[in-house]
Amino acid sequence: MTVKPDLPEMMHRAFFRTVSLLSPGGQGRLLRRYFDWRHRVPDPWRLATDGYEQHKYLSTLRHLPPRPYRRIIEVGCAEGVFTSTLAAAYPEAEIVGVDVSGRALERARERVPDAGRVRFVQADLLTHRPAQRFDLVFCSETLYYLGRGDRLRAASARLRELLEPGGVLVAVHPWPEAARLHRHLDTSLPRLGQEVYTATWRPFAVAVYGAGPA
Repeated sequence: MTVKPDLPEMMHRAFFRTVSLLSPGGQGRLLRRYFDWRHRVPDPWRLATDGYEQHKYLSTLRHLPPRPYRRIIEVGCAEGVFTSTLAAAYPEAEIVGVDVSGRALERARERVPDAGRVRFVQADLLTHRPAQRFDLVFCSETLYYLGRGDRLRAASARLRELLEPGGVLVAVHPWPEAARLHRHLDTSLPRLGQEVYTATWRPFAVAVYGAGPA
């Protein structure tokens, strides 16, 4: 089943495609301002309370290969709702949440206060260069904010660089738009699996990729 996005969502996408015409630095600065503005009220997308979002989180976790994960990064963590779920699911893992909005991260630190094991970093996916790699990388509802193809290609390359050998990358985005957003991942990483969920008001795809050995 193909579901076309409604008019407000189409306008939302068109706006961010226009923003992507800026330099990477300019785009990053505008995204920071935008998301700080959106987070002027707590949980603007109702990630902590909306049944659709909770269904998406649980569906995402079901697709993970069953193995221990030592280092996890969530790109676009917002206020840390899914980060909190990850911290509970993997109590031994070191977890890093990354987001461009400092205001969102303030609430994330309140939601997940384990400073020794869970930390939050204000950064842009295109410019963030962590000192370590991760055996589990999440990127959900994020790539469409980057707009045009060259930025998607660069973001996909950054996501690959975050993976340690043998690591797992999970990308979750609206369907059928996910086919476009994930295409650079599809050409550079082995896809371990994908499931498209259409029995929701907003279909989404969960795609799982694996990094090869060193």
